[in-house]
Amino acid sequence: MDAIYLDHAATTPVHPAVIEAMTNALQTSFGNPSSIHSFGRESRAILDRCRRYVADKIGASEKEIYFTSGGTEADNLAIIGVALANKAKGKHIITTQIEHHAVLHAAEHLETLGFEVTYLPVNQYGQVEMRTLQESLRDDTILVSIMMVNNEVGTLQAIAELAAIIKDHQAYFHTDAVQAFGLEQINVAKLGLDLLSVSGHKINGPKGTGFLYAGKGVKFHALQHGGAQERLKRPGTESLPAIVGLTKAIELIVEDNYPHKASYENYRTVFLQVLAQEGITFQVNGAPNAYAPSILNISFPGTSVESLLMNLDLDGIAASSGSACTAGSLELSHVLIAMYGEQDPRTENAIRFSFGLANDAAQIKKAATKVSQIIKRLTKQSTIIEEVK
Repeated sequence: MDAIYLDHAATTPVHPAVIEAMTNALQTSFGNPSSIHSFGRESRAILDRCRRYVADKIGASEKEIYFTSGGTEADNLAIIGVALANKAKGKHIITTQIEHHAVLHAAEHLETLGFEVTYLPVNQYGQVEMRTLQESLRDDTILVSIMMVNNEVGTLQAIAELAAIIKDHQAYFHTDAVQAFGLEQINVAKLGLDLLSVSGHKINGPKGTGFLYAGKGVKFHALQHGGAQERLKRPGTESLPAIVGLTKAIELIVEDNYPHKASYENYRTVFLQVLAQEGITFQVNGAPNAYAPSILNISFPGTSVESLLMNLDLDGIAASSGSACTAGSLELSHVLIAMYGEQDPRTENAIRFSFGLANDAAQIKKAATKVSQIIKRLTKQSTIIEEVK
């Protein structure tokens, strides 16, 4: 049985060219970038080149890029680091109810330190409404954090419009762009961003790497204590091979002119068409006209998440019930609860299928056919059980 991987929102396979670039770095550039001898200078030159490249691709300066261990650390640096550095201006922070836990748990931690956090609600499509942000903004607000693409349902937020609301306010605007980065070009200036978080392993790069963009003048504290690396904001010897891998992953996307969005849109269409042709009852969760096509969240009435995931796995289909960070938990999706309410059955029967480089159209059609067979089997069993009762 050939397994089909439809969980790219959790992590992606590392691109062969990335592995090659990292292997070369491991073999030839082992010097510490902070060392002043030739070995260190060689590594420093590579590190600087990577930083310049990453910065250029988002319209930033190299001095505004801070390499991290991934999206979680970048989010924490942005949320906690900014809060601690700017508490004299106020202790109010705004985020949303549907953020990744890297943001939500960072905000909850700040609440234990005396900060006040407003968690913005979303509509049934998972979108933050402009008036909601406007009404929540206060004189003592120092940070607004709203994710660009939701990791569970794929809803795309109107980031430029939301950021414009606080353009003349003291608050910084941060976005978690982990699921958005690589689908299309991002320009931090055009979007009006002060801070942006990215993870390498979501774009066919290595795990354990990412970066934070923090605009010139953004004040934030380091969360660790050690050396002077990353301009005193992220101490510890830089993982040069990982950073090389991250940069190579970005290069591959840029050189191909961001080609994947159209492919994923096609996969999404094929998947839904097969379900419809098979007569499956389903509902797509998320915004119908503002979404990342790489993420497809579907509710199947008459089923449960546990039985769905178990049967999908037995049939060789890797999918998820939402965030990989809560994959071992039976808790309901906080995203779907925010969208529909805790009692809505869609919170208990939703599966996330996410597309990537490991897929092709034939795979998607095959997977959708298998999913249809599983749904028919499970709903038939459910009907029999009800009749027996």
